[in-house]
Amino acid sequence: MRLDSHQHFWKYNAEKHSWITDDMKVIQRDFLPDDLIPILTEHQIDGCVAVQSDESFRETAFLCDLAEEYEQIKAVVGWADLGSDDIDKDLDQFASQKKLKGYREILQSKNVDYMLRKEFIRGIKKIGKRGYTYDILIFHNQLEAALHFVKKAPEQPFVIDHIAKPNIKLGIWREWKKEMAPLAERDYIFCKVSGMITEADWKKWTATDLQVYLDVALELFGPKRLMFGSDWPVCKIAGEYEQVLEVIERFTDRLSKTEKEAIMGNTAAGFYGISTKSEQAK
Repeated sequence: MRLDSHQHFWKYNAEKHSWITDDMKVIQRDFLPDDLIPILTEHQIDGCVAVQSDESFRETAFLCDLAEEYEQIKAVVGWADLGSDDIDKDLDQFASQKKLKGYREILQSKNVDYMLRKEFIRGIKKIGKRGYTYDILIFHNQLEAALHFVKKAPEQPFVIDHIAKPNIKLGIWREWKKEMAPLAERDYIFCKVSGMITEADWKKWTATDLQVYLDVALELFGPKRLMFGSDWPVCKIAGEYEQVLEVIERFTDRLSKTEKEAIMGNTAAGFYGISTKSEQAK
């Protein structure tokens, strides 16, 4: 199964999506499944994972409704305030949503202490007991705190979004690798090779600029814990879906068939509990 493990849908609202600044005008509009599905079909991608981009229960409900309507949305990563005293009640309201597979908060915009709070760790353990995954969205300078965070929940499946956003534009990678390594040593932590071109020079990036980061990710995590994600439509700030896909296709062409299939979909299917074609055929 070929899966895009990371993309977004939204009905653009200037206030709600204030993070989409004027230098990102290309994504200051609605992006919905009917915009993405033809692209997935063109590139023989069987489905996608819709990830939250707004911190609200309304966002989670919006994505779950889309997933119910569109077969191509194989999984949803929603939002919840995991540190809330009402977390059990909040999770209960979405318990019947079969395609809701995990949760995420915008940790990159928060102080590093946020993820180390006892209330937050309590919430992480609660979603784990319910079988949900957790997407870690951070910048590279939050990796040290993330290590302390994941140590507190060793039974929770985690995936690091966008390879933790290293400074690709400046070509800085050695410190990032050093801080990623102890996270990668833990077999319950996965990584998305996604969101890279928007950390590079938006106008001048090349596949060569991304190569060392892909090499390091493969070295640290191996193909069974790496997953391709387009980060569409955010990727459009720096390039088209086809360009992102081509980088990962070429990178994985050097691997065995099984290893390539892992990165291009099977790892994500296993992580998010998505039935593959072979399983569906049984």
